[in-house]
Amino acid sequence: MQAFYPESFRYFQENCNMKKILCCMAVALACLNVRAQVISFNDKEVKVMRELIRDDDSPSFKKVFTPFERTAQSAMTEAPNPIDEIRSQGLLEGNPQKTASLNSVKDAYKIYALALEYQYSKTRKYLKKATGYLLAWAHTNHASGDPINETKLEDMFTAYDLIRRDIAKTDRDSIDRWMKSIADAEVNSKSAQPGRGTAINNWNSHRIKIITLIAYTLHDSSYYALVNTLMEKQLEINLNADGTTHDLMERDAFHYHTYDIEPLLSAAIAIYRASGKNYFTYQTSKGASLKKSVDYMIPFMTGEKIHPEFVKSTVPFDKKRAQNNEKGYAAGTLFKPEGGLYTFSLAAFFDPAYLNVIHKASKQGDAYFNWQLAQNRIREIAAGK
Repeated sequence: MQAFYPESFRYFQENCNMKKILCCMAVALACLNVRAQVISFNDKEVKVMRELIRDDDSPSFKKVFTPFERTAQSAMTEAPNPIDEIRSQGLLEGNPQKTASLNSVKDAYKIYALALEYQYSKTRKYLKKATGYLLAWAHTNHASGDPINETKLEDMFTAYDLIRRDIAKTDRDSIDRWMKSIADAEVNSKSAQPGRGTAINNWNSHRIKIITLIAYTLHDSSYYALVNTLMEKQLEINLNADGTTHDLMERDAFHYHTYDIEPLLSAAIAIYRASGKNYFTYQTSKGASLKKSVDYMIPFMTGEKIHPEFVKSTVPFDKKRAQNNEKGYAAGTLFKPEGGLYTFSLAAFFDPAYLNVIHKASKQGDAYFNWQLAQNRIREIAAGK
Protein backbone atom coordinates (compact mmCIF):
# COMPACT_ATOMS: atom_id res chain seq x y z
CA MET A 1 0.00 0.00 0.00
CA GLN A 2 1.27 3.46 -0.91
CA ALA A 3 2.02 5.94 1.85
CA PHE A 4 -0.59 8.69 2.44
CA TYR A 5 0.76 12.21 1.96
CA PRO A 6 -1.49 14.86 3.57
CA GLU A 7 0.09 17.78 1.66
CA SER A 8 -0.42 16.08 -1.68
CA PHE A 9 -4.01 15.31 -0.78
CA ARG A 10 -4.65 18.91 0.25
CA TYR A 11 -3.23 20.16 -3.07
CA PHE A 12 -5.41 17.67 -4.96
CA GLN A 13 -8.51 18.70 -3.02
CA GLU A 14 -7.89 22.42 -3.50
CA ASN A 15 -7.18 21.90 -7.19
CA CYS A 16 -10.42 19.96 -7.62
CA ASN A 17 -12.36 22.64 -5.76
CA MET A 18 -10.89 25.33 -8.02
CA LYS A 19 -11.89 23.33 -11.10
CA LYS A 20 -15.42 23.05 -9.73
CA ILE A 21 -15.54 26.78 -9.14
CA LEU A 22 -14.25 27.54 -12.64
CA CYS A 23 -16.70 25.05 -14.11
CA CYS A 24 -19.60 26.63 -12.23
CA MET A 25 -18.50 30.08 -13.38
CA ALA A 26 -18.38 28.89 -16.98
CA VAL A 27 -21.86 27.42 -16.73
CA ALA A 28 -23.17 30.61 -15.13
CA LEU A 29 -21.65 32.76 -17.85
CA ALA A 30 -23.08 30.46 -20.51
CA CYS A 31 -26.53 30.77 -18.93
CA LEU A 32 -26.24 34.53 -18.83
CA ASN A 33 -25.26 34.57 -22.48
CA VAL A 34 -28.13 32.28 -23.45
CA ARG A 35 -30.59 34.46 -21.54
CA ALA A 36 -29.25 37.75 -22.83
CA GLN A 37 -31.90 39.88 -24.49
CA VAL A 38 -31.54 39.50 -28.25
CA ILE A 39 -34.96 40.62 -29.48
CA SER A 40 -34.71 44.08 -27.93
CA PHE A 41 -31.70 45.53 -26.10
CA ASN A 42 -29.39 43.88 -23.60
CA ASP A 43 -28.20 45.83 -20.55
CA LYS A 44 -25.15 47.28 -22.26
CA GLU A 45 -27.24 48.42 -25.23
CA VAL A 46 -29.83 50.03 -22.94
CA LYS A 47 -27.02 52.05 -21.36
CA VAL A 48 -25.78 53.16 -24.80
CA MET A 49 -29.34 54.04 -25.79
CA ARG A 50 -29.73 56.32 -22.77
CA GLU A 51 -26.41 58.03 -23.43
CA LEU A 52 -27.19 58.69 -27.10
CA ILE A 53 -30.69 60.01 -26.44
CA ARG A 54 -29.34 62.37 -23.77
CA ASP A 55 -26.37 63.46 -25.90
CA ASP A 56 -26.96 66.91 -27.42
CA ASP A 57 -24.45 66.00 -30.12
CA SER A 58 -26.73 63.16 -31.30
CA PRO A 59 -30.07 64.94 -31.91
CA SER A 60 -31.25 62.30 -34.39
CA PHE A 61 -31.50 59.71 -31.60
CA LYS A 62 -33.60 62.00 -29.45
CA LYS A 63 -35.78 62.81 -32.44
CA VAL A 64 -36.67 59.18 -33.23
CA PHE A 65 -37.14 58.36 -29.54
CA THR A 66 -39.51 61.26 -28.81
CA PRO A 67 -42.59 59.66 -30.47
CA PHE A 68 -42.21 56.65 -28.14
CA GLU A 69 -41.91 58.98 -25.16
CA ARG A 70 -45.09 60.82 -26.11
CA THR A 71 -46.97 57.58 -26.76
CA ALA A 72 -45.87 56.17 -23.40
CA GLN A 73 -47.09 59.26 -21.58
CA SER A 74 -50.46 59.10 -23.37
CA ALA A 75 -50.77 55.35 -22.72
CA MET A 76 -50.45 56.02 -18.99
CA THR A 77 -53.92 57.59 -19.04
CA GLU A 78 -55.51 55.02 -21.35
CA ALA A 79 -56.96 51.55 -20.78
CA PRO A 80 -55.84 48.40 -22.63
CA ASN A 81 -58.03 47.41 -25.56
CA PRO A 82 -57.43 43.66 -26.04
CA ILE A 83 -59.49 41.59 -28.45
CA ASP A 84 -60.36 37.91 -28.19
CA GLU A 85 -59.07 37.11 -31.67
CA ILE A 86 -57.42 39.37 -34.22
CA ARG A 87 -59.39 39.33 -37.48
CA SER A 88 -57.78 41.24 -40.32
CA GLN A 89 -56.40 38.78 -42.86
CA GLY A 90 -58.59 38.40 -45.95
CA LEU A 91 -60.91 41.26 -44.97
CA LEU A 92 -61.30 44.46 -46.92
CA GLU A 93 -60.68 47.91 -45.51
CA GLY A 94 -63.82 49.13 -43.78
CA ASN A 95 -64.91 45.69 -42.58
CA PRO A 96 -66.09 46.17 -38.95
CA GLN A 97 -64.13 43.14 -37.68
CA LYS A 98 -60.96 44.37 -39.36
CA THR A 99 -61.46 47.91 -38.07
CA ALA A 100 -61.97 46.67 -34.51
CA SER A 101 -58.90 44.45 -34.71
CA LEU A 102 -56.66 47.16 -36.13
CA ASN A 103 -57.78 49.56 -33.42
CA SER A 104 -57.12 46.92 -30.78
CA VAL A 105 -53.60 46.02 -31.91
CA LYS A 106 -52.57 49.66 -31.55
CA ASP A 107 -51.88 48.48 -28.00
CA ALA A 108 -48.75 46.75 -29.32
CA TYR A 109 -47.05 50.06 -30.12
CA LYS A 110 -48.20 51.53 -26.79
CA ILE A 111 -46.75 48.60 -24.85
CA TYR A 112 -43.45 48.87 -26.69
CA ALA A 113 -43.34 52.62 -26.02
CA LEU A 114 -44.03 52.03 -22.31
CA ALA A 115 -41.34 49.34 -22.09
CA LEU A 116 -38.83 51.54 -23.89
CA GLU A 117 -39.61 54.53 -21.70
CA TYR A 118 -39.21 52.35 -18.62
CA GLN A 119 -35.77 51.22 -19.74
CA TYR A 120 -34.81 54.78 -20.61
CA SER A 121 -36.08 56.49 -17.46
CA LYS A 122 -36.13 53.55 -15.03
CA THR A 123 -39.44 54.93 -13.76
CA ARG A 124 -41.43 51.97 -12.50
CA LYS A 125 -44.84 53.41 -13.32
CA TYR A 126 -44.12 52.65 -16.99
CA LEU A 127 -43.21 49.07 -16.15
CA LYS A 128 -46.42 48.66 -14.14
CA LYS A 129 -48.55 50.08 -16.95
CA ALA A 130 -46.87 47.96 -19.64
CA THR A 131 -47.39 44.88 -17.47
CA GLY A 132 -51.06 45.78 -17.08
CA TYR A 133 -51.48 46.01 -20.83
CA LEU A 134 -49.75 42.67 -21.39
CA LEU A 135 -51.82 40.95 -18.71
CA ALA A 136 -55.03 42.30 -20.25
CA TRP A 137 -54.05 40.71 -23.55
CA ALA A 138 -52.89 37.50 -21.91
CA HIS A 139 -56.26 37.12 -20.17
CA THR A 140 -58.37 38.07 -23.21
CA ASN A 141 -56.68 37.14 -26.47
CA HIS A 142 -56.73 33.63 -27.89
CA ALA A 143 -54.13 32.33 -30.31
CA SER A 144 -55.46 31.57 -33.78
CA GLY A 145 -52.42 30.29 -35.62
CA ASP A 146 -53.04 32.89 -38.34
CA PRO A 147 -49.63 34.52 -38.96
CA ILE A 148 -50.97 37.52 -40.85
CA ASN A 149 -53.21 38.42 -37.93
CA GLU A 150 -50.71 37.66 -35.19
CA THR A 151 -47.74 39.34 -36.84
CA LYS A 152 -49.39 42.57 -35.68
CA LEU A 153 -48.32 41.67 -32.12
CA GLU A 154 -44.60 41.97 -32.93
CA ASP A 155 -44.13 45.10 -30.82
CA MET A 156 -45.60 43.25 -27.84
CA PHE A 157 -43.03 40.48 -28.14
CA THR A 158 -40.21 43.01 -28.33
CA ALA A 159 -41.63 45.03 -25.45
CA TYR A 160 -41.92 41.93 -23.28
CA ASP A 161 -38.31 41.06 -24.02
CA LEU A 162 -37.33 44.50 -22.71
CA ILE A 163 -39.10 44.14 -19.37
CA ARG A 164 -39.69 40.43 -18.72
CA ARG A 165 -36.94 40.12 -16.11
CA ASP A 166 -38.45 42.94 -14.06
CA ILE A 167 -42.01 41.60 -13.98
CA ALA A 168 -43.28 39.70 -10.93
CA LYS A 169 -43.17 35.92 -11.41
CA THR A 170 -46.93 35.36 -11.21
CA ASP A 171 -47.56 37.97 -13.90
CA ARG A 172 -44.63 36.72 -15.94
CA ASP A 173 -45.99 33.17 -15.88
CA SER A 174 -49.36 34.36 -17.21
CA ILE A 175 -47.81 36.34 -20.04
CA ASP A 176 -45.39 33.51 -20.83
CA ARG A 177 -48.28 31.02 -21.17
CA TRP A 178 -50.14 33.35 -23.51
CA MET A 179 -47.13 33.98 -25.74
CA LYS A 180 -46.24 30.30 -25.76
CA SER A 181 -49.79 29.50 -26.86
CA ILE A 182 -49.29 31.86 -29.82
CA ALA A 183 -45.98 30.23 -30.77
CA ASP A 184 -47.49 26.74 -30.49
CA ALA A 185 -50.51 27.73 -32.57
CA GLU A 186 -48.15 29.01 -35.27
CA VAL A 187 -46.05 25.85 -35.12
CA ASN A 188 -49.22 23.83 -35.77
CA SER A 189 -50.89 26.37 -38.04
CA LYS A 190 -53.22 25.06 -40.74
CA SER A 191 -51.66 27.64 -43.05
CA ALA A 192 -48.39 25.69 -42.99
CA GLN A 193 -49.84 22.36 -44.05
CA PRO A 194 -48.13 20.83 -47.12
CA GLY A 195 -49.69 21.77 -50.42
CA ARG A 196 -51.02 25.13 -49.26
CA GLY A 197 -49.73 28.28 -50.91
CA THR A 198 -49.55 29.87 -47.47
CA ALA A 199 -46.96 27.26 -46.49
CA ILE A 200 -44.41 28.90 -48.79
CA ASN A 201 -45.45 32.53 -49.24
CA ASN A 202 -45.33 35.60 -46.99
CA TRP A 203 -47.63 33.91 -44.48
CA ASN A 204 -44.89 31.45 -43.66
CA SER A 205 -42.29 34.21 -43.38
CA HIS A 206 -44.43 35.92 -40.75
CA ARG A 207 -45.09 32.59 -39.04
CA ILE A 208 -41.35 31.99 -38.70
CA LYS A 209 -40.80 35.51 -37.34
CA ILE A 210 -43.49 35.07 -34.68
CA ILE A 211 -42.12 31.72 -33.49
CA THR A 212 -38.56 33.06 -33.47
CA LEU A 213 -39.32 36.23 -31.52
CA ILE A 214 -41.36 34.40 -28.90
CA ALA A 215 -38.81 31.58 -28.59
CA TYR A 216 -35.95 33.96 -27.81
CA THR A 217 -38.08 36.27 -25.67
CA LEU A 218 -39.08 33.33 -23.46
CA HIS A 219 -35.61 31.76 -23.74
CA ASP A 220 -37.38 28.53 -24.66
CA SER A 221 -34.71 26.30 -26.20
CA SER A 222 -37.31 23.72 -27.26
CA TYR A 223 -38.03 25.94 -30.29
CA TYR A 224 -34.46 26.75 -31.34
CA ALA A 225 -33.78 23.79 -33.64
CA LEU A 226 -37.22 24.16 -35.20
CA VAL A 227 -36.62 27.85 -35.88
CA ASN A 228 -33.45 27.04 -37.84
CA THR A 229 -35.19 24.25 -39.76
CA LEU A 230 -38.15 26.45 -40.69
CA MET A 231 -35.88 29.32 -41.67
CA GLU A 232 -33.73 27.23 -43.98
CA LYS A 233 -36.75 25.59 -45.58
CA GLN A 234 -38.44 28.93 -46.23
CA LEU A 235 -35.30 30.44 -47.75
CA GLU A 236 -35.06 27.39 -49.99
CA ILE A 237 -38.64 27.46 -51.26
CA ASN A 238 -39.40 31.17 -51.27
CA LEU A 239 -36.26 32.88 -52.54
CA ASN A 240 -34.92 32.65 -56.07
CA ALA A 241 -31.28 32.83 -57.14
CA ASP A 242 -31.89 36.02 -59.16
CA GLY A 243 -33.11 37.82 -56.02
CA THR A 244 -36.83 37.58 -56.69
CA THR A 245 -39.21 35.95 -54.24
CA HIS A 246 -42.22 33.68 -54.60
CA ASP A 247 -44.46 36.58 -53.62
CA LEU A 248 -42.96 39.01 -56.10
CA MET A 249 -43.56 36.55 -58.92
CA GLU A 250 -47.09 35.74 -57.75
CA ARG A 251 -48.26 39.25 -56.85
CA ASP A 252 -46.03 41.27 -59.21
CA ALA A 253 -45.52 43.81 -56.44
CA PHE A 254 -42.60 44.92 -54.30
CA HIS A 255 -45.26 45.56 -51.69
CA TYR A 256 -45.31 41.79 -51.20
CA HIS A 257 -41.61 41.25 -51.88
CA THR A 258 -40.88 43.41 -48.84
CA TYR A 259 -43.72 41.83 -46.87
CA ASP A 260 -42.04 38.51 -47.53
CA ILE A 261 -38.45 39.32 -46.60
CA GLU A 262 -38.93 41.82 -43.76
CA PRO A 263 -40.15 39.17 -41.28
CA LEU A 264 -37.31 36.89 -42.38
CA LEU A 265 -34.83 39.71 -41.76
CA SER A 266 -36.29 40.28 -38.28
CA ALA A 267 -35.97 36.58 -37.51
CA ALA A 268 -32.46 36.50 -38.98
CA ILE A 269 -31.35 39.37 -36.73
CA ALA A 270 -32.66 37.59 -33.63
CA ILE A 271 -31.00 34.30 -34.60
CA TYR A 272 -27.70 36.02 -35.35
CA ARG A 273 -27.71 37.89 -32.04
CA ALA A 274 -28.54 34.70 -30.17
CA SER A 275 -26.29 32.20 -31.91
CA GLY A 276 -24.04 33.96 -34.42
CA LYS A 277 -25.60 32.05 -37.32
CA ASN A 278 -25.92 34.40 -40.30
CA TYR A 279 -29.04 33.76 -42.36
CA PHE A 280 -28.61 37.02 -44.26
CA THR A 281 -25.74 35.73 -46.39
CA TYR A 282 -26.73 32.04 -46.05
CA GLN A 283 -27.15 30.54 -49.54
CA THR A 284 -29.68 27.89 -50.47
CA SER A 285 -28.95 24.93 -52.72
CA LYS A 286 -30.04 26.99 -55.73
CA GLY A 287 -27.90 29.99 -54.76
CA ALA A 288 -30.62 32.20 -53.33
CA SER A 289 -30.16 34.35 -50.23
CA LEU A 290 -31.81 37.13 -48.28
CA LYS A 291 -28.96 39.41 -49.33
CA LYS A 292 -29.69 38.77 -53.00
CA SER A 293 -33.39 39.47 -52.45
CA VAL A 294 -32.54 42.79 -50.79
CA ASP A 295 -29.99 43.66 -53.49
CA TYR A 296 -32.55 42.93 -56.21
CA MET A 297 -34.46 45.99 -55.02
CA ILE A 298 -31.56 48.44 -55.20
CA PRO A 299 -32.17 49.87 -58.72
CA PHE A 300 -35.86 50.29 -57.88
CA MET A 301 -34.91 52.10 -54.68
CA THR A 302 -32.44 54.47 -56.34
CA GLY A 303 -34.71 55.31 -59.28
CA GLU A 304 -32.71 53.53 -61.96
CA LYS A 305 -35.74 51.33 -62.59
CA ILE A 306 -39.47 51.67 -61.98
CA HIS A 307 -41.99 48.97 -61.20
CA PRO A 308 -45.77 49.19 -61.81
CA GLU A 309 -47.34 47.18 -58.98
CA PHE A 310 -49.88 44.32 -59.23
CA VAL A 311 -50.13 44.42 -63.05
CA LYS A 312 -49.65 40.65 -63.42
CA SER A 313 -50.89 39.55 -60.00
CA THR A 314 -52.59 36.16 -60.00
CA VAL A 315 -54.23 36.68 -56.59
CA PRO A 316 -57.94 37.71 -56.78
CA PHE A 317 -57.80 39.51 -53.41
CA ASP A 318 -55.43 42.11 -54.90
CA LYS A 319 -58.10 43.02 -57.45
CA LYS A 320 -60.76 43.18 -54.72
CA ARG A 321 -58.62 45.62 -52.76
CA ALA A 322 -58.18 47.78 -55.84
CA GLN A 323 -61.95 47.76 -56.42
CA ASN A 324 -62.36 48.77 -52.76
CA ASN A 325 -60.16 51.81 -53.53
CA GLU A 326 -57.49 50.76 -51.05
CA LYS A 327 -54.38 52.89 -51.50
CA GLY A 328 -51.56 51.35 -53.51
CA TYR A 329 -53.44 48.31 -54.82
CA ALA A 330 -54.59 49.66 -58.16
CA ALA A 331 -52.78 47.77 -60.92
CA GLY A 332 -50.04 49.94 -62.40
CA THR A 333 -49.41 52.03 -59.28
CA LEU A 334 -45.67 52.72 -59.28
CA PHE A 335 -43.60 51.31 -56.46
CA LYS A 336 -42.34 54.13 -54.24
CA PRO A 337 -38.80 53.77 -52.83
CA GLU A 338 -40.12 54.91 -49.43
CA GLY A 339 -41.85 51.54 -49.30
CA GLY A 340 -38.50 49.79 -49.07
CA LEU A 341 -36.79 51.97 -46.47
CA TYR A 342 -37.67 49.71 -43.56
CA THR A 343 -36.47 46.65 -45.49
CA PHE A 344 -33.09 48.25 -46.06
CA SER A 345 -32.92 49.50 -42.49
CA LEU A 346 -33.25 45.89 -41.31
CA ALA A 347 -30.66 44.74 -43.85
CA ALA A 348 -28.30 47.49 -42.66
CA PHE A 349 -27.97 45.56 -39.40
CA PHE A 350 -25.92 43.05 -41.39
CA ASP A 351 -24.29 45.51 -43.78
CA PRO A 352 -24.12 49.26 -43.02
CA ALA A 353 -23.31 49.88 -46.71
CA TYR A 354 -27.07 49.80 -47.32
CA LEU A 355 -27.18 53.24 -45.75
CA ASN A 356 -26.07 54.59 -49.14
CA VAL A 357 -29.18 53.12 -50.75
CA ILE A 358 -31.39 54.43 -47.95
CA HIS A 359 -30.03 57.96 -48.33
CA LYS A 360 -30.55 57.89 -52.11
CA ALA A 361 -34.09 56.54 -51.76
CA SER A 362 -35.24 58.88 -49.01
CA LYS A 363 -36.51 62.35 -49.70
CA GLN A 364 -34.51 63.44 -46.64
CA GLY A 365 -31.26 62.17 -48.10
CA ASP A 366 -28.40 61.78 -45.62
CA ALA A 367 -30.62 63.18 -42.86
CA TYR A 368 -32.95 60.16 -42.95
CA PHE A 369 -32.98 58.23 -39.69
CA ASN A 370 -35.51 55.84 -38.20
CA TRP A 371 -35.74 53.74 -35.05
CA GLN A 372 -34.42 50.60 -36.75
CA LEU A 373 -31.29 52.47 -37.86
CA ALA A 374 -30.98 53.81 -34.31
CA GLN A 375 -31.16 50.27 -32.94
CA ASN A 376 -28.49 49.14 -35.41
CA ARG A 377 -26.15 51.91 -34.32
CA ILE A 378 -26.80 51.35 -30.60
CA ARG A 379 -25.92 47.67 -31.01
CA GLU A 380 -22.77 48.50 -32.96
CA ILE A 381 -21.54 50.93 -30.32
CA ALA A 382 -22.32 48.51 -27.51
CA ALA A 383 -20.36 45.85 -29.35
CA GLY A 384 -17.41 48.22 -29.76
CA LYS A 385 -17.70 48.56 -33.53
